[in-house]
Amino acid sequence: MSKLKYIDLFSGAGGFSLGFDNKNFQNIFSIDIEPNFCETYKYNFPNHKLIEKDICELSDSDMQNLIKFEEIDVVIGGPPCQGFSIAGNIGRKFVDDPRNRLFKEFVRVVKVVKPKFFVMENVARLYTHKKGQTRNEIIKDFEKLGYKVDCKILNSADYCVPQIRNRAIFIGSSENIEIKFPVKGIEKYITVKEALSKYPKLESGQESSIPNHISMSHSAQMLKKMSYVTDGGDRNEIPVKIRPTSGDVRKYIKYASDKPSVCVTGDMRKIFHYEQNRALTVRELAKLQSFPDNFVFKGNRISQQQQVGNSVPPKMAEAIAEIIIEMSKNV
Repeated sequence: MSKLKYIDLFSGAGGFSLGFDNKNFQNIFSIDIEPNFCETYKYNFPNHKLIEKDICELSDSDMQNLIKFEEIDVVIGGPPCQGFSIAGNIGRKFVDDPRNRLFKEFVRVVKVVKPKFFVMENVARLYTHKKGQTRNEIIKDFEKLGYKVDCKILNSADYCVPQIRNRAIFIGSSENIEIKFPVKGIEKYITVKEALSKYPKLESGQESSIPNHISMSHSAQMLKKMSYVTDGGDRNEIPVKIRPTSGDVRKYIKYASDKPSVCVTGDMRKIFHYEQNRALTVRELAKLQSFPDNFVFKGNRISQQQQVGNSVPPKMAEAIAEIIIEMSKNV
């Protein structure tokens, strides 16, 4: 059987691509605008065709030249969408908000390329935004192109990812077939300790020979505050006179070693290791996203953290790729 072909939009470091590659899909091209993200992608996928530019500048004819009459089986990607705020958004539809132009670009690519399927990933609150109106607007935009579409919230922890990460997943088919989603593939969630215990211990500011396993340098003040927090604990364990009184309640906590991780984002500097008094390294964060240790992140460490936090977990991508393979048999 010939390989199914895919295009990865807003490819970032390549979590989505890695999952589909691992299920024997063939990449036709990927596109992203961030130079550091592209450097990582090129390093880890030397045989892929990566377009480093704003997707808005990728013309319809550019796309046709890139696919060269290939039949595309699936377009994947997670377009950044900022138009969620209620204030200043009264009466304006999600699809008409200029901040969501990248979503419209995803639709444009699907219109031009005409893949058999598409998979669009986004934050979970998009599902319930405006009491489901936003989700329905998005579905209608694809239905206008002749696609049958469904959307579900998937939790990455159900697919061998040691992290609770809920994401809205839209799947569309050009054929009138039943849209399927991956079923839970694991009986017991992988814990933070199971994922991270093999890495060598590090002090604040210490380096190791493992790629991206370099500890951040923390201030003495921060280290003192966090020394009071126990495995799975929070800021309430810090003495009142030095306890932070404002800021995100999801900060100044320690990972619970016996549970999957909290959602990994682009800034995890104030969430500490369950037993070592420091934030996680990029390598450890990547492990919580289910990246293998031979996947190397490039650029400065702030960018590396953003790359990891923005990624679709590869193991979750694999589960989605499997369901695309299954549905392809009915097309």
